[in-house]
Amino acid sequence: MVSRLGVAVVGFGWMGRVHTQAYVRVPHHFPQLSLRPELVAVADDVPGRAEEAAGRYGFATAVRDWREIAADPRVHAVSIAAPNFLHREIGVAMAEAGKHIWIEKPVGLTVEDARAVADAVTKAGVRGTVGFNYRNAPAVAAARELIASGDIGTVTHVRVRLLSDYAAHPEGALTWRYERERGGGGVLGDLASHGVDLARFLVGEIESLAADTAVFIPERARPTSATAGHTRATGGAPGPVENEDYVNCLLRFASGARGVLEACRVSVGEQNNYGFEIHGTRGAVFWDFRRMGELRISRGTTYQDQPVSTLHVGPGHGEYAAFQPGAANAMGYDDLKVIEAYHFLRSVEEGTAYGPTLDDAVHSAAALDAMSGSAERRGWVSPVV
Repeated sequence: MVSRLGVAVVGFGWMGRVHTQAYVRVPHHFPQLSLRPELVAVADDVPGRAEEAAGRYGFATAVRDWREIAADPRVHAVSIAAPNFLHREIGVAMAEAGKHIWIEKPVGLTVEDARAVADAVTKAGVRGTVGFNYRNAPAVAAARELIASGDIGTVTHVRVRLLSDYAAHPEGALTWRYERERGGGGVLGDLASHGVDLARFLVGEIESLAADTAVFIPERARPTSATAGHTRATGGAPGPVENEDYVNCLLRFASGARGVLEACRVSVGEQNNYGFEIHGTRGAVFWDFRRMGELRISRGTTYQDQPVSTLHVGPGHGEYAAFQPGAANAMGYDDLKVIEAYHFLRSVEEGTAYGPTLDDAVHSAAALDAMSGSAERRGWVSPVV
């Protein structure tokens, strides 16, 4: 029997749109779900944006104040895609109002913020999931299975990279993303949070780390009108970039493995160069987001000069079968968010966690805080969850 779940979206920039489209698509890809999302309300404080979203996607109600959604009895679940500095306030309020929440990473600016939302979700008895979407790639699921099965032996060392150019232009507007008070740790929250989640998802807990950070574009122009995404600005008053463009981090895992995590938002020539290389005592796995459906694998008993083969993922790897009937058919970024929506709705339907939880957000935030502390003190730090 199919039942309806009233959903709302708070914050309708790019990510709010992606969440909305995922809700619309999820019944088509996962018809076994008996819980179907119904677009009830959308909130955004930019004049006209919520109304435009309602007109395009069919939300019943458009508002500027997210508090109206917290008080709306028609809404049972909320996507929180607002800026980072609002995550804690909105997340806690929605949980306390009895709403299930799908919240974008990094869930606030600090580990205290993430913990506050996690505690509110637990206390309210609602379900919560976090936008760590890269773990949803079928090739990442295949890598996790290979590692867990021991096919590459004991993991020895790991490299996770997240390099992008979205902030590389010197005319990029000085939005909230570059302010410490509203944007937190800059590239740490934007990209390194994903890197930490992938590292934990594939290898296990991070025991200690040592990090270095840098700001490479120290000043930007303030925008003169409302912005969305990573827009340019000219003519506005200049202001300082207060948070990190770059982080490089050494990792020690509880298993004894070692790792390197590097993230940068101003890498000229790099567009979404995200991926990992994980080496074990008998083999290795390699994944590049830009070739999302491929997993390069080395395994066997030759060790030296051991070849690397390419697995084209297909049905049987993660949730691939919900999108394509045969191996090597391409999937895209938005498909990963559809999988995320499915896990969220399934968690609500069954009362059991599927996909990343608020606990994962707390662990990621603890590692990011440790990176900031390590860069400041120039030494090894253990994340405090």
